[in-house]
Amino acid sequence: MVNLQTPHSGYQWDGSSQRFFEGWYYRVTLPADNQTFAFMYSIEDPAGGTPHSGGAAQILGPDDSYLCRTFPATDRFWGWRDALGLGHWGKTDLNTPPLYLEPAEFEHHIQEGYQGTATWHQGILHDPGSINLAQWQYEIKPVYGWGNTGSPQQSTAGWLSYFPIFEPGWQILMAHGLATGWIDWNGRRYEFTDAPAYSEKNWGRSFPQKWFWLNCNLFDNEPDLALTAGGGRRGVLWWMESVAMIGLHYQGKFYEFVPWNSQVSWKIEPWGNWQMQAKNAHYAIELTGTTDRAGTLLRAPTEQGLIFCCRDTMHGQLSLQLSELSAGQSQVILKATSSVCGLETGGGPWEETWHSS
Repeated sequence: MVNLQTPHSGYQWDGSSQRFFEGWYYRVTLPADNQTFAFMYSIEDPAGGTPHSGGAAQILGPDDSYLCRTFPATDRFWGWRDALGLGHWGKTDLNTPPLYLEPAEFEHHIQEGYQGTATWHQGILHDPGSINLAQWQYEIKPVYGWGNTGSPQQSTAGWLSYFPIFEPGWQILMAHGLATGWIDWNGRRYEFTDAPAYSEKNWGRSFPQKWFWLNCNLFDNEPDLALTAGGGRRGVLWWMESVAMIGLHYQGKFYEFVPWNSQVSWKIEPWGNWQMQAKNAHYAIELTGTTDRAGTLLRAPTEQGLIFCCRDTMHGQLSLQLSELSAGQSQVILKATSSVCGLETGGGPWEETWHSS
């Protein structure tokens, strides 16, 4: 099996008491139901003892419905240092330090909590203010990490991401995978085999001021295609910069458009319309994402703790065009569309359209 583990897959916290957050994102899209489940996990100030210390689990469910649970006890969180693996225990009859459990053990001992690795994801969450309940178990077969198949996998933010120059760090863990298992959402059980799955993470000691994101790995008539694109204003040493990137995996090949090899431009409305273009020496790409849905407010780690500061939908319309450039000529090599694209804007201010290049 090809090793698809990306750099930065392990838990990044160094044990210090400085302000710190780390967040993980798992997603599975169900073609038969035209629905998506997105699971967002975070831990802030893991040393404990600050106003923001604690963890959370959020789920964006069918038709952009939402469930959130907080996990105040940081000592009930665990994360592997050298590979993707994390979990947080809420209600449990175990008094041992938290760690990865075999699936049946987890089911027996954990009444509320979650655990996830590169190949397995399970959990159970109750909303005490309502009757909402989510429970899930599925296995994951990674197909694409972040890079060409058969080659060493790449840092999403390039080699500089090995140093804490950029804040926050961002890493796509698995651009595309296949999930098999089940999710129970308020009593409705969704069963699936080889459904498109995705995962990413971010971490750091400071927080992005403003950002946008497009993500899709279920396209019409293109089963072997995965897109992640995004941008934001982030800290670089003592100044802020606006950066964006587009990454595409298609038929075993990775097409990367990043600031150090491409011109990337964007025009993002506060909500409803996302447009990006990028061009390098060999290829050009155009993306348009739109939605007429209101989207769902989600919480994200900020300087002020975990607060509602971003809006998402998993029902965006996406059109994508990839062209090959040769001898001054441009030839379209891929056109694709989807109606289950993830779209997000976050931070601010977002009073007007954000143009940049």
